Amino acid sequence: MPSAFLHPFAPPTRSDFITLVRGEGSTVYDDQGRGYLDAMASLWYCNVGHGRTEIADAVSAQMRALATYNTFDPWTNEPAEAVAALVAERAPVDAPRVFLTNSGSEAVDSAIKIARITQHLRGRPDKQLVITREHAYHGVTYGGMAAQGLAPNQAGFGPMVPGFLHVPHHDLEAVARLLTERGDEVAAVIAEPVQGAGGVHPPVPGYLEGLRRLCDQHDALLIADEVICGFGRLGTWFGVERYGVRPDLLTFAKAVTSGYLPLGGVVVGRAVRDALEADPAFVLRHGHTYSGHPTACAAGVANLAIIEREGLVERAEGIGARLGAGLRALAADGEVAEVRGEGAVWAAQLHPDRDANAVRDRMLELGVVARPLWGAMAFCPPLVMTDDELDRCVDALATALR
Repeated sequence: MPSAFLHPFAPPTRSDFITLVRGEGSTVYDDQGRGYLDAMASLWYCNVGHGRTEIADAVSAQMRALATYNTFDPWTNEPAEAVAALVAERAPVDAPRVFLTNSGSEAVDSAIKIARITQHLRGRPDKQLVITREHAYHGVTYGGMAAQGLAPNQAGFGPMVPGFLHVPHHDLEAVARLLTERGDEVAAVIAEPVQGAGGVHPPVPGYLEGLRRLCDQHDALLIADEVICGFGRLGTWFGVERYGVRPDLLTFAKAVTSGYLPLGGVVVGRAVRDALEADPAFVLRHGHTYSGHPTACAAGVANLAIIEREGLVERAEGIGARLGAGLRALAADGEVAEVRGEGAVWAAQLHPDRDANAVRDRMLELGVVARPLWGAMAFCPPLVMTDDELDRCVDALATALR
């Protein structure tokens, strides 16, 4: 019989889950004592690895001082101010301020709402549409679900939130045509630097730069969804830096705390601030009970200190080179159909006759965690994973396929 816990993204009838009890470095352990190399950083987020007592100590100290309090007017707290300042300092956004949420889904919904209210405050209330792409994943709340380009994740949940225009994921001309035809209605364009949960799709050369140019030409805001790419995953603090692009809004979550506690947010730049701050009587009527939760923010401050101190942003390139070379060797041998990746996030597309779930299960037997996505096996290892551990991940995939 299934337990009382109804699991996300799982068959509701399933009852044979693996029970994890502890983690250390790049490895997690189940209740039978078996270790698994975590080649997915749990779910794209545990960049500093598992078992970091420094984060646990920071959380414990904060809970003993001020565990929680809201940040609605007139309240604030030191960890919220500190983590916002740290994120703003690193964000490739002009004159950044940071709005805090609890998750990536909330961050995306917040960015969409902020983009629309910005256009309204600019005197352009008809600019409410958002352009998004196929293969995009922008969360599971109704706004993010409507924005994503993965039809199976939308099926059966009723009418989608209106106001989204979908285009092919690498087709800059399609975006240009839409903006030419309907630019007076478009509030924003949203894009992941590298599409993650949609199957790991890096941008074609010039694509993100082209989106920036088109947004400027048509008075639309560019939203970079950095929930997966942020905090070192692509070898820069934020993924758009790799491509020399400065967005107007930038969403983040996951690796801001390496998942130790839920935290997310939106970095807003000058174009947005000018509208929000123009009228001192304007109230931003948006926020969550736990926006700026002091304990979650303390985890973020401690986590960012580890990333900085240990040079984990720079480590991503080495991880990508090692992992990418191993996966390409499998492609050269004909074991996989295609290899895609950038920085420290990769995917091996399986041949059509292979069952990705079966490959995942065999890899688990071999002690390695990878994620099946749309016929591919995805890898997003902690930025502390060693070369030997990376080689074990590739070897496990090879063994599972053979």
